[in-house]
Amino acid sequence: MAEEIINRVANSKLKTFDLEEIYPEGKRVLFDIKDWLFQELILKETDFRNHVKNHDWSQYKDNFVAVTCSVDAIIPSWAFMLVASELTPYANKVVIGNLELLETVIYQELISFLDFKDFTNKPVILKGCADKPIPNSAFAFLIEKLQPIVKSIMFGEACSTVPLYKSKK
Repeated sequence: MAEEIINRVANSKLKTFDLEEIYPEGKRVLFDIKDWLFQELILKETDFRNHVKNHDWSQYKDNFVAVTCSVDAIIPSWAFMLVASELTPYANKVVIGNLELLETVIYQELISFLDFKDFTNKPVILKGCADKPIPNSAFAFLIEKLQPIVKSIMFGEACSTVPLYKSKK
C-alpha cells in the first residue's frame, strides 16, 4: 500500500504574494504628442491647443495612459499637463512618461493601499513568474511594506526560492 503524499508547502505557514493577482485590468496606452508638433519638432501653441480641443478623449475611457513625446523636441511642461487634464476625466490613470513608469505608478498606488496584517511574522514568498508586465520596482515597493512585519522574504516559487531577507527577531 502506497503512503499518502503530504503537501508540506500547503500545510506550512508560508504565505505567497503574487503581484499578478492585483494587476488591474484595462488597456495600457502610450499617447505620443509628436504628431501634434509642426514637422514633429516644434510646438506651435495655437495648433497644439486646436488638436487638444478637437481630439476625442472619450476613447481613453477606463484606460491607463502614459503621455510622452517620442521625438527629440523641446516641449513645455504645460503641453503635457494640458493633455493630462483632458485625459483625467476618462482614464483610470494618467502619467507623463513611458509605459514602464505607468506600470510603476499603478503598482505603487495599489501596494500602498493593501493591508498586510495577514503576513505578520510569517515567511513570505514573492512569486516571480508572471504573464503580466510587472515592473521590478513593484517588488521593491512590496519589500518596503513587508520587511518590517514578516519573518522572512523569499523570491520564486515554493519549490525553488531565493532568500532575500530574514528577520533578526
